[in-house]
Amino acid sequence: MWGLHSTLTKGVLVTAGLLAATATGFAKESVKIGLCVSWPGYALHEIAKQQDLAPDLDIELVIFDDPLGGHAALAAGQIDAYECTGDYTPLAIDRGTGVVNVAFTNPSYGVDHIILAPDVDPSNIAGKRIAAPQAYIGQLLMGVWLDSKGVSLKDVDWVNLNADEAVGPMMSKDLAAAYLYEPWISKVMDNLPGSSSAVNTGDPAMLKTGIFMDVVYMNGTFVAERRAVATAVLKARFDALAWWHDNTEAGNKILAEFLKWPVEDVQSVIGTNGKFLDGGIYMYDFDEAARVCGVLDGDPPFGLANGGMGTVVKTVNDWWVRLDLMKTVHEPDAGIDCSLMQDLVTAGYRQALSPNE
Repeated sequence: MWGLHSTLTKGVLVTAGLLAATATGFAKESVKIGLCVSWPGYALHEIAKQQDLAPDLDIELVIFDDPLGGHAALAAGQIDAYECTGDYTPLAIDRGTGVVNVAFTNPSYGVDHIILAPDVDPSNIAGKRIAAPQAYIGQLLMGVWLDSKGVSLKDVDWVNLNADEAVGPMMSKDLAAAYLYEPWISKVMDNLPGSSSAVNTGDPAMLKTGIFMDVVYMNGTFVAERRAVATAVLKARFDALAWWHDNTEAGNKILAEFLKWPVEDVQSVIGTNGKFLDGGIYMYDFDEAARVCGVLDGDPPFGLANGGMGTVVKTVNDWWVRLDLMKTVHEPDAGIDCSLMQDLVTAGYRQALSPNE
């Protein structure tokens, strides 16, 4: 199902541009990378920094905890790259920001849930208040679930709250349902008897859509004018992933210290086997990411097609139209740039990671 291999191959990058960017004696290239929220899956560049995996990059990480604010900063060139959910790609196209999605990095593997308050179900949710962050994975998951249960998207009262902001209103029963992820799911369900999970992103039908996906965005001007550095930034993320795979306990401690999370909370998201956690996230290795980009032969995980990024982006675009965030369905290629992944593949970079025993 996962299409995993038992070996890890680290290719040697030989493109002239990247060699020039990383030649000894050159000053370090400064790059700013944003994290849309405090989240382990977005923070692998911290491992790259601490383990000196990209010695010719001077990496500055910025945690926004404001997905739309981070996207605005990326479009303005205040940051060069941004790790966030892929659902913003159609909005970037629609708004002409010049931002491009350069790689899928990991699908949610059950960490994202719709939690229902006690005595709430699809038969009585109409007319009630529900919470989900607008233009973010939470609104998408809530919309898909409501639609699957035959509830009109216009028959509920939408409240724009992030997961951490929804905990209090859920506990006070001011909300009928909310989009939550760990550790907020446990905080609600452990203290609100009768609450329940209606759906999560680990369901096979949800995984197959590919729409609950984290990605790497880059500023288009950064890619065009500093292409070798952009490629190095992308490579550093996958090099950090390999280091985490081989040193998962130490890697989780690095992430916990950086995010100021208890290490147990990091493990509740990213796991301890160096690959995935049921109920958490599943980390694409480079080969899997390259396949969904369509630049390497083979099937991506979970039923996605080779080169399926465009289909995923179009599906999200269709949902944003249904949710009244957009009016137009655009050509998805306008917001996708797999050429950096292609450059790495052409240079011989490969990486296939299996779960550790």
